[in-house]
Formats: sequence, C-alpha cells, structure tokens
Amino acid sequence: MSAGNELIASGDYIKHHLQNLTYGQNPDTGVWELAHTAAEAKAMGFMALHLDTLGVSFLLGAVFLFFFYRIGQKMTTDTPSGAQNFIESVIEFIDENVRGSFNGKNPLVAPLALTVFIWIVLMNTMDLIPVDWVPQIAQHIGVFFGADPHHVFFKVVPTTDPNATFGLAIGVFLLMLFYSIKIKGFGGFTAELTLHPFSSDNIFLKILLIPANFFLEFVSLIAKPVSHSLRLFGNMYAGEMIFILIALLPFWIQWTLSLPWAIFHILIVLLQAFIFMTLVIVYMDMAHDESH
Repeated sequence: MSAGNELIASGDYIKHHLQNLTYGQNPDTGVWELAHTAAEAKAMGFMALHLDTLGVSFLLGAVFLFFFYRIGQKMTTDTPSGAQNFIESVIEFIDENVRGSFNGKNPLVAPLALTVFIWIVLMNTMDLIPVDWVPQIAQHIGVFFGADPHHVFFKVVPTTDPNATFGLAIGVFLLMLFYSIKIKGFGGFTAELTLHPFSSDNIFLKILLIPANFFLEFVSLIAKPVSHSLRLFGNMYAGEMIFILIALLPFWIQWTLSLPWAIFHILIVLLQAFIFMTLVIVYMDMAHDESH
C-alpha cells in the first residue's frame, strides 16, 4: 500500500471512531433513521440523537444506582463487606469536600455531588476499553441486521461527546439559577447581576453603571456552564484521540505505549470527575451565598 493510501486509511479510521451512532430525521426524505455518514449526521441537525452516548450513559447510571442500592440494603455495623467499606469511603470523601466548600444548608448538594462524581468516573472509565472492541462488536451486530459495517458507528465514552458534557453542565447551571432566585429572591438575584462589580453611592451613577455591570456579570454567568462542560469534554476527547492514534501503530508498539498511557489516563479519569464535582459544589455555594 502506498503512503498516500495509508494516510487516507488512517484518516478514515480516525473519523470512523470519532463518529457517533446518530438517529435523526433525514432532511431529504423526512424519514427518521440512522445516519450512514458523518455528513448525514450533521444534516440531521440539533434534534438528532446520539444513541451510543445516551445508551452507555443511561446504562452506567443504572449500574451506579443499582450497585449503591444493593449495598445500602445490606449495610451492617458488625462485619461490613469490602463493597460497603468502599462505598462508605467514597461517601465520606464527598462529604468532606461538601463541608469544606459549601457553607449553606441544602440536603441536595451532597447527593448531587456524589451522583455527579460516580457517574462521570464510570463514563470516563469507558475510555480504558481498547478502542476497537466495542465498535467492532457494534459492526458485527449491524452486519447481522444487514447493515454495511462501514456505516455502523459507536463511541463508547459519553464524556467525549459535547452533548453529554453540556447536558450535565446545563443541568447544574439550571439548579444554580433556581437556588439563586429561591435563596436571594428575584430582586436579590437581579441586583447581583446589575449592581456589581461597579457600584456607587450616587443613585444616578449607579443607574448608569447597570448596563456595564449586567454585561460583565451576564458573560461571567454564561461562561460557567460553557467552561464546566468544555473542560471535561476537552480532556477526555484528547485522551481518546491518543488511544486512537496508538491503535494505528504496529501491534508490538501499541502495547508498549497503550499500557503506560492507560495507567496515566486513570489519573485523568478521576481528576476530571473530581474537578467537575468540585465546581458543582462551588456553584451551588455561590447560589446560596446571600452576601454576594
């Protein structure tokens, strides 16, 4: 094979692994169907569904809830199992972080932080599965149902899909807005957006400063979910890309590089989940801070 053909094949391989299993309305026929190419997926627009992201994230969420529920039902103070000790240590870790960063009173914050942390850890951990395993299984299933294997896509890491990370961040953002208005009142929340950071004792000057204050505070407010989501997406996407590039190398080099990178990537998996969780706690604390 020539170098040019190898380059094209490598490019197709990378594009195939970065494409989601997309279900949406074909703009040409009006029929809801699976996209066969990246161009078709793009043409389906905003309302298209990434079935792989939704399926894997919901499955992992169900596994998390089932596991914690089952261990919770069997908890004992006499001879706790290893699973119980593990869950108690995780809960204690989350509780310490909430106590250290959240100064308000809201029984929702600790369970929210726990859910976000464990769920994201599970989704991030899917990046440690060899990049070809799940897509090849999906292709075999597709062939069984008569599909062209080249048109069967499956991304197994939900957090490498900006739709998933933005969904998580927007959910947290809406909670932050809800509690900001609930705790501070609509007037207090409005004052927070219009009377800071510039202020004056002169009422006329204060009124004149409202547009500038609102612009700065509104930009800062909107930047929270954007940075919250892109930080998680960017780090996980970069890690996935490195795994894909390693998979293009000769077999003996793959294992030489993939194992050290996978070990290092475990730190990224945990760190990104921890950062996302910490920001959730900080944002909820800001929403409950009446002095701000």
